[in-house]
Amino acid sequence: MLDVKVQKDIALPRDQLLLDRIKLSVVPGLGPVLRQRLIYEFGSVSKIFEQSVSSLQSIHGVGNHLASAIFSSRTSTKPSRILDECKQHGINILLDTDPEFPELLSHIPDPPDMLFIRGTFEPCDRLAIAVVGARHATTAGQRITKTFANGLARAGLTIVSGLARGIDAAAHHEAIRAGGRTIAVLGSGLRNIYPREHARFVEDIIQHGCAISEVPPSTPPQAAAFPRRNRIVSGLCVGTLVIQASERSGALITARLAGEQGRDVFAIPGPIECRMSAGCHSLIRDGVTLVTCVDQILDELGPLYKKATCTSRPEVHHPAERKLNEFERNVLAAIDATSNQNKSTTIDAVVEYTNLEASRVLAACSALEIHRITIRFPGNIIERR
Repeated sequence: MLDVKVQKDIALPRDQLLLDRIKLSVVPGLGPVLRQRLIYEFGSVSKIFEQSVSSLQSIHGVGNHLASAIFSSRTSTKPSRILDECKQHGINILLDTDPEFPELLSHIPDPPDMLFIRGTFEPCDRLAIAVVGARHATTAGQRITKTFANGLARAGLTIVSGLARGIDAAAHHEAIRAGGRTIAVLGSGLRNIYPREHARFVEDIIQHGCAISEVPPSTPPQAAAFPRRNRIVSGLCVGTLVIQASERSGALITARLAGEQGRDVFAIPGPIECRMSAGCHSLIRDGVTLVTCVDQILDELGPLYKKATCTSRPEVHHPAERKLNEFERNVLAAIDATSNQNKSTTIDAVVEYTNLEASRVLAACSALEIHRITIRFPGNIIERR
């Protein structure tokens, strides 16, 4: 129902629509749920600013103080300054009515109504997984993060995390090193990077994905913003993987939010004497999926592959196909061409079809198995997964 009324705003010039949205978003104490309620009740953002204080107070959850703040914001020059700052520093603004706005994120209970972004979202980012965990990760935790982030990125999943020290940073780094995509979700503004030592790292991230925030560019880091940031981390993803977390870790908030959003949650167990494993063990006791290797996550997410794969490449049935070289793609095409009604074929049939050396075909088939695109059975039978 909300979408029907929000459409009225689209007739406004783009800059005016952005100004109205920013104006509403910077009202202190006005969260996304109340913002959506106001838009629904009054029909558009612009009409909210035409209301009297008493009219605003008639909306459930809007008291006198908040109604007065909304009314007073009509004459604020801050939104214009924010919009100018974005234009000056190459920061784009995505509204929840824009076609580029992440579809999965729009389905959470309290989605942001706008995102500040550097870099770009791609269609294949619809198949993303959050990798989160302790800021003070152990050496083993760092090593495990690299293994999982690398394997998941090579399988075609976009790695999403919160740019924090420890597990988050390792996940972003490894996704880039594996040639994959990564998305950093900030709790501060895009021109006020936290932690500060990751400012240069963000420049690498936007070359391999994007950095996003729901708060204006110069917003400083505030403790209350990071739990809110976590709902976006999980909301962008089909699943969340927790690698090392203490009993009070923010990663557990992300995991809880993922569960509430109806997304898969995975946790990696660790030594019982390790404080950084306590949070993961708690999650596992509560019923989240215990995983010890990348393949287990891919098996759980398998049914989502065909649905979430990039629409710009309709011929691709598995996200890992984007990683194949030309020879491997040719062998895969031959597998498809020679497969019977059961979708299986033989390596001999592929060799005959391609007229290539058997050793080269075997090498390509092994690569396809490693990418989990195909599976081989006794008798040199091969088929797609």
